[in-house]
Amino acid sequence: MISVGDKLPAATLTRIGDNGPETVEITELAQGRKLAIFAVPGAYTPTCHSAHVPSFIRTKGQFDAKGVDEIICVSCNDPFVMKAWGESTGATEAGITMLGDAQSAFTDALGMRFDAPPAGLIGRSKRYAMIVEDGEVKILHLEESPGTCEVSAGEALLDAL
Repeated sequence: MISVGDKLPAATLTRIGDNGPETVEITELAQGRKLAIFAVPGAYTPTCHSAHVPSFIRTKGQFDAKGVDEIICVSCNDPFVMKAWGESTGATEAGITMLGDAQSAFTDALGMRFDAPPAGLIGRSKRYAMIVEDGEVKILHLEESPGTCEVSAGEALLDAL
């Protein structure tokens, strides 16, 4: 599992751009920049929708003031779902980047994959938040339970900065 001091693994994520789906190389996106990356088990799932994304919408201005260049939400969903979810939560309007990890490549490379078959969640991400500077993990907050949003909330990550 990824730890503080590790470099982000190379992985391709997706988003919807002006001309449809486009790829994003996470290591290129992180190069020379300070990012807040948070991951959720699934778009529209209860804790993700009602607690995790709103916590980063509420704190976006404070992250900006602390020199964070971009806040990124990652979920093992396709980019179309991530686009719709970003619009429905207000995350897109708030300036949060919604990236899909449909093949769980980034999630697997981080060692953050989990499965919850009874809930229909296969190949999903554990809930976490991290600060990454120039590709290196500086702060990592991992939730013990995917249904909890405490240490991975925007406020908790901001307090650690």
